[in-house]
Amino acid sequence: MPDLQDRRHDLVIRGATIVDGTGAPRFAGDVAVAGDRIAAIGDLGGESAAREIDAAGLILSPGFIDVHTHDDNALLRDDAMRPKLTQGVTTVVTGNCGISLAPLAPKGPPVPPLDLLGDAGAFRYPDFAAYMATLDAAALPVNAVPMVGHTTLRVAAMDALDRPARDREIAAMQALVRECLEAGAAGLSTGLFYPPARDAPKEEVVALLEVLSGSGAVYTTHMRDEGDHVTESLAESFETARTAGVPLIVSHHKCSGRENFGRSRETLAMFDAARARQDVALDAYPYAASSTVLLDEYLGKAKRIMIAWSEPYPDICGRYLDEIAAAWGCAETEAFRRLKPGGAIYFVMDEEDVRRILAYKYTMIGSDGLPHDKHPHPRLWGAFARVLGHYVREVGLMPLEQAVHKMTGLSAARFALTDRGVIRAGAFADLVLFDAARIAEGGSFENPARPAAGIEMVLVNGRPVLADGTPTGEKPGRALRRAA
Repeated sequence: MPDLQDRRHDLVIRGATIVDGTGAPRFAGDVAVAGDRIAAIGDLGGESAAREIDAAGLILSPGFIDVHTHDDNALLRDDAMRPKLTQGVTTVVTGNCGISLAPLAPKGPPVPPLDLLGDAGAFRYPDFAAYMATLDAAALPVNAVPMVGHTTLRVAAMDALDRPARDREIAAMQALVRECLEAGAAGLSTGLFYPPARDAPKEEVVALLEVLSGSGAVYTTHMRDEGDHVTESLAESFETARTAGVPLIVSHHKCSGRENFGRSRETLAMFDAARARQDVALDAYPYAASSTVLLDEYLGKAKRIMIAWSEPYPDICGRYLDEIAAAWGCAETEAFRRLKPGGAIYFVMDEEDVRRILAYKYTMIGSDGLPHDKHPHPRLWGAFARVLGHYVREVGLMPLEQAVHKMTGLSAARFALTDRGVIRAGAFADLVLFDAARIAEGGSFENPARPAAGIEMVLVNGRPVLADGTPTGEKPGRALRRAA
């Protein structure tokens, strides 16, 4: 850590209401930034800086950490991180749901859901170190915390995905996991819900997770089932992580399908019981609709389906499936088949479950945004602003301090991000300045790609990436490797 004494400040933010990311009550004060760190906090009236910001009437918090993203490729594309910058996100965790860009360099097109990250050209990293080196060399607008995906490993090591991995394939995947960890991967994720990983038994997952044991890496999972068998899937997830001896994060926890509305009371009680014997957490996004590739199991389960992208019909995105089927004069099942490959937004959740899960003490916030969708779910642009605007200010679901903690300090602690997620002297200057009275998501399901309101300034590693609500073009982000 650099010496923070007797340094000229680069920036002083004066008169802010500080919500420090720990969950503690807000307080008034100034914050000085020197280089990439917070140099001082308090009454800094006697100190000077190259630049000063009047933050009267505004909240200053740590930059938001999006713990559930699919930004692996978007990080390397010009302007693709704009949806995150404009809602105050300064760090993204990638490689979720079993899908990561590395380690994989396939000869053909990626199998769904790997195509959520882009086309075959995006998968050009046969080892994780190559991907990390690319991030290091690139100019990143935000910090990146990459994980490795189990489905990516299966595609790299197996000649068929509709079966359990054989011993030699498990050994090959274990070797890949070791390489990923040595390169700095934060953890391993599974997407057991998706066809390429459904036939992987618990024993296969445990064999890979055992490589993580003792490394500080985490296990995140898009479970086998978030609907009728949600409790069985939770039990499997808890047992798998406990057997391997690794911390568990259940991804985008939900109770999917009308017949499962209200079951969050049951599932959250399971989290409480599991936490008494192992390290368990979860994340969620603040919407009652999910989004992923076109999967037949959602037909009949979702109240309504909106098409996010379609390879054969690219101009039909943003329309509802029932309207498309009516226009084509066919059944919804036939229209769904014709639209593949593609993605959709599925209205499958109950608002009360969403609120109950968001308010749960150990729930982190993750957008699960899909930056490559032509018509994305509005969570890509608005998840964090929606929590603070709709659920905190309008609904009163939780205090602002608790909501910020779920987006910052709680997330940093779970992913072992040293000196991030909090406002204190010596911590990295990842900061967001926002108007609590104005902050709100800008988009909707019909018009999703609109920036959030009320975000005034965002700093990443001490440099402004957003000023007056507009990206500055600065790219001070870093690839953050797992601490040994």
